[in-house]
Amino acid sequence: MAERQDNDSESRHIIERVARETDPGGTSFIARTAKSARDHVAAVDADQSDPIEYWGTRIGRALGLLIAIGLLIWLVLFIIQS
Repeated sequence: MAERQDNDSESRHIIERVARETDPGGTSFIARTAKSARDHVAAVDADQSDPIEYWGTRIGRALGLLIAIGLLIWLVLFIIQS
């Protein structure tokens, strides 16, 4: 019977954690999203032992971000001028 109670408490703990992580209304969602974007551009997931892969990933992602921002600005200016 103790095993069942352990499984139940673990299940509740997992469900509560998932509910906290997927709550879109809190500031933690914004902070988590910002951290995720920062980690993506900073190439945290790249192999740290290979400097060429690490810096290539960082440069590529930063250039992609700059190009996306430039295209967004161009689109806004194009729409305003029309």
